[in-house]
Amino acid sequence: MKKLIGRQQELDTLQAVLHSDKSEFVAVYGRRRVGKTFLIRHAFRGKFAFEATGLANATLSQQLTNFCLALQKADSSTTYAPAGSWLEAFQQLIAYLERLDTPRKVLFIDELPWFDTHGSGFVQALEHFWNSWASARTDIVLVTCGSAASWMLHTLINSRGGLHNRITKRIKVVPFTLHECEQLLQSRHSVLDRYQIIQLYMVLGGVPYYWEEIDTGQSAMQNIERITFSENGLLRNEFTNLYRSLFKNYERHLSIVKALAMKAKGLTRDEIIRAAKLTSAGSTTRLLDELEESGFIRKYSPYGKKSRNSLYQLVDFYTLFYLRFIQDTSLNEQYNWISMLDTPKYRAWSGYAFEQVCLWHLPQIKQALGISGVQTTTSSWRSTSAEGGAQIDLVIDRRDQVINLCEMKFSISPFVIDKKYSAELRNKIGAFKAETGTRKSVFLTMITTFGLKANPHSTGLVQNDLTMDALFVS
Repeated sequence: MKKLIGRQQELDTLQAVLHSDKSEFVAVYGRRRVGKTFLIRHAFRGKFAFEATGLANATLSQQLTNFCLALQKADSSTTYAPAGSWLEAFQQLIAYLERLDTPRKVLFIDELPWFDTHGSGFVQALEHFWNSWASARTDIVLVTCGSAASWMLHTLINSRGGLHNRITKRIKVVPFTLHECEQLLQSRHSVLDRYQIIQLYMVLGGVPYYWEEIDTGQSAMQNIERITFSENGLLRNEFTNLYRSLFKNYERHLSIVKALAMKAKGLTRDEIIRAAKLTSAGSTTRLLDELEESGFIRKYSPYGKKSRNSLYQLVDFYTLFYLRFIQDTSLNEQYNWISMLDTPKYRAWSGYAFEQVCLWHLPQIKQALGISGVQTTTSSWRSTSAEGGAQIDLVIDRRDQVINLCEMKFSISPFVIDKKYSAELRNKIGAFKAETGTRKSVFLTMITTFGLKANPHSTGLVQNDLTMDALFVS
């Protein structure tokens, strides 16, 4: 089995349920390709009393046959016939488990949402299995997993029916950090440096499956071109499959994502409704919640604003890259990604993508600033009166009476603050102090790839100078 990178907290949780003194119902969820199944199999070393995986787009009859085959594989001493209903299928499973004399019986049902075909009665049978039998015992560990976020969240984890409050542990598997991506590459003897790893992260995000596609003998730019633009590249046609696998009626989720892609700073709920042509109802809130829980968008409140002024921002790296560069290219078109490096389109995207990399690594930034133990709130801020519309994308408001105004800049060499940019920064700081009326000390924090090149314009202006190395901390 391949080495597991990271996931220590998730492993600890799974080990705890294995040694618990009661029956446990575990829900593992997360976006497609993030490594949920690999994590579970690694945690239990494949020693399952029963293991089944749902079939995509299958009929009730096919799913019941699939379940029967899994039961037959687990119990070769008995001959099984496909059940006529899910109640009967789970009764067969109960009969098999009651014959086992092992102290803990681990059941793993992967792609659980796929079993729930229309009108099949699967959810009701699962409820009955857990409520009437498994929960009354002390030796059952039921581990369920699925990429369909809407189903896992609303039908299972936040169920209002017979499964309400039945989940004993929920594990959200999130994308890798830069540190974990670096570990993954090092396990494959890669010599790519951190600048190139960040370039890859701005396209792939932290999705482990995507990083497995990296050819360690190629540069970051060569890998991006091959993986995203070549006819057989993994991410050339991943976009629609990604959303279809996660969300029911995924077209509405896509309409929100595409609307947000047009506005870097984000949109309010009402602006999204107008742009995506949705209704102002609870169904739209549910769509936004599903996208946020799955890590495609983030919801944040501008500095000093109330929650009703919250903005939604698109933050999924692959989605941003796809909508900016891939969706309008033809398969027959020869695309030279490296030739894009000096274009305004590339500079605009790379600057924004690097900002998102930094926002994804806020704990690392706090650690580099020496404030890991200080209570903070993070937000953005936009001037309502300053000339040029001064904007700060990351404000860290600290309980120790300091505010960090963070500027994030992606460059191929040490960043130079010239006279013009120095004046712009001083204008931002002045406008922020004047408009917010803060009495806290304001520190200008620069987060760049290779740090600042010291000159008279930076001296006395910048209090914190962080390089990309700060983002790679464990």
